[in-house]
Amino acid sequence: MLIAAMSSEFNDTVTSAALVDIRGSLAIDYDSGTWIESLYSTGLAIGMALAPWCAVTFTLRRFTLCAIAMVGVSTLLIPLAPNLPAILILRVIQGFAGGLTIPLLMTTALMVLPPPVRLYGLAVYGLTATFTAPFSASLAALWTDVVGDWRFVFLAALPLSALASALVWYGMEVGEPEYDRLQVFDWRGALLMILGFGALTTMLMQGDRLDWFESPLICVLALVSSIAIPLLLINEWFHPMPLLKLQMLLRRNFAYASLALFAFVVVSASSTVIPAAFLTGVQAYRPVQAHLVTLIVALGQFVMLPAIAFLLDHRRVDARAVTLLGLALMLIACLGSSSVDATWHRDQFYVWQVLQMVGQPMIVMPLLMMATNTVQSHAEGPLASALINTTRALAEPVGIWLIELIGHWRGALHSERLVDQIGLDRFRTIQAHGLLPQDPAPLLPNGTPRAAGSLERFAEAVAQQAHVLTTADAYLVMAALVVAFMALVMILPERTYPPRILFAKK
Repeated sequence: MLIAAMSSEFNDTVTSAALVDIRGSLAIDYDSGTWIESLYSTGLAIGMALAPWCAVTFTLRRFTLCAIAMVGVSTLLIPLAPNLPAILILRVIQGFAGGLTIPLLMTTALMVLPPPVRLYGLAVYGLTATFTAPFSASLAALWTDVVGDWRFVFLAALPLSALASALVWYGMEVGEPEYDRLQVFDWRGALLMILGFGALTTMLMQGDRLDWFESPLICVLALVSSIAIPLLLINEWFHPMPLLKLQMLLRRNFAYASLALFAFVVVSASSTVIPAAFLTGVQAYRPVQAHLVTLIVALGQFVMLPAIAFLLDHRRVDARAVTLLGLALMLIACLGSSSVDATWHRDQFYVWQVLQMVGQPMIVMPLLMMATNTVQSHAEGPLASALINTTRALAEPVGIWLIELIGHWRGALHSERLVDQIGLDRFRTIQAHGLLPQDPAPLLPNGTPRAAGSLERFAEAVAQQAHVLTTADAYLVMAALVVAFMALVMILPERTYPPRILFAKK
């Protein structure tokens, strides 16, 4: 289940990291290429919400094999697709199939792992939240810069899917299907989920590019999501066998875990998206040069996740205190990284990335323990998995929207202020001191006027500095979110104990 879930995660994160190379190889423009990422996120959110219910109905083993097969077939066909519409259709299918597999890892952990080892099973699930995103940059660098073939971005998932299928076939119990559940299937909820989640994720992923409510499409998507999602919540509350059992959110620790995982996915961009974007945008790094910054976060999880699981497995350790310590480390990392300037390269990020590496599992493991400790029976395990993973799936487009919003608004503001402050006189002063060399001839070799060439270099310098300032702003916004996260930890969750102690009392 871990291999299947991570394979699906890589289909999302590695593709995003290598999207520029994919677009170049397929001769796809920027606007069309954004749908490759957007439609996957839409399918992922819908699949995550539906998977646990279907696993109970059709048996976990059978449904998992079908989901893995769907991932494999769609992954194989994408590099063979004849045109962009075919690629986009396959990406929706691939995202939906990936969304079906990821929640089944937590479902499996809750259904088959006894309390004495459950924390370590949750540490395995934690890899999908803290390892796959930072490691995806390394895989993207391998396929695009070392192997040099964009098709491997997709095809590399096929051996993982085959291995996962063999292991599930051999190691998972057959089980008995419960087809009678189909008679009370929540068709209305499924339809509202497709409409609501599809409209919301598309709006968040495409809104900045289409200038938000200046676009008729964004207006329609906003209207659909604002109607469908409230109706979905009402329907799920009163349905006798819902896809999402919202009543579980009345349990304080479960409500905290859902909100905390949502917030964590957003703020974790401070260790992946933001430094990678800075190095590629300001220092012109290729993925093979930039990936080491995120790789340090990824590899550290193999040590930190089991170590935090071991720490939490003691009665005296309060999971809330561990979370606050992890958030403090992330806060220090964000504040330290906000001092970024145009001279920063990989080396300047390493200290702050190490703090992220240590802090992130200290947040993820306690929230997973708090969430699963509220599960009162095996029947509630799939329902808990559906809620937790649905909030996680919706957090990804929210995080992308937030980063794009900061880049759009703060980037434009910084560019305008830099130009206003420097002005024409300042530009002449810079030329006089030789920072931008004065050109003796009136024309460049290609016939462009020398003044135009100097202005072009000046514009590039302004754009670079604006990117630096916007990156610093992004880190400060993430730091503010971490502070709000810390306030949530101090208000909402209650003290809990490791599963082997908690369930022994019962």
